[in-house]
Amino acid sequence: MKIRGAIFDVDGTLLDSLFIWDTIGEAYLRSLGYEPREDLNEVFKNMSLYQAACYYQREYGVTLSTDEIMRGVNVLLERFYRYEALLKPGAEELLVRLRESGVKLCIATVTDRYLVEEALKRCGILSCFDTVFTCNEVGHGKDEPHIFEAALSFLGTEKSETLVFEDALYALRTAKTAGFLVAAVCDSHEKAQDEIRALADVYMEELTQIDKLRKYLPV
Repeated sequence: MKIRGAIFDVDGTLLDSLFIWDTIGEAYLRSLGYEPREDLNEVFKNMSLYQAACYYQREYGVTLSTDEIMRGVNVLLERFYRYEALLKPGAEELLVRLRESGVKLCIATVTDRYLVEEALKRCGILSCFDTVFTCNEVGHGKDEPHIFEAALSFLGTEKSETLVFEDALYALRTAKTAGFLVAAVCDSHEKAQDEIRALADVYMEELTQIDKLRKYLPV
């Protein structure tokens, strides 16, 4: 089956940026005067920012609103996304190849829109995408298929001809279970590489491995 659409995750897939999330949850809590528990980063691993904000309220008693919490976390992230986040090797070349093949592209990310757009614009690839979907705007995390379904509706393609690029096992599993083709992009922050390799239709150690997509490309 040749693809007509592709949905891209950002952090860990297009951007080498997951390390910034390793400590952001703890840093934000400490900025409010709370001491985080040891398992906080693991708990947040599969959450959207809204889900994390609700967790702060529920588990730590943070009295700020969810909007205030999300704004506070984003303030800590702004400098990194505006000035420092870098593309993974081969990202731009892959996107250009897909566009040249007539494949429509969009973003589906857990990171807030303005941070993603700032980073991708600075890196020169924002124009490759027709639109950006975020979990906060859709109202669901990637533990549910809503964001992928919203992106699919926008692209106007069939699931069988739409490839979802992700690095996280839980998100890949969600998309695969929902009926999408999935391309796994290896990132060192995701330890379950054997499970990912078994699940994925395409497994890419690096985005430079465009040849692995050959059977799916229209041209």
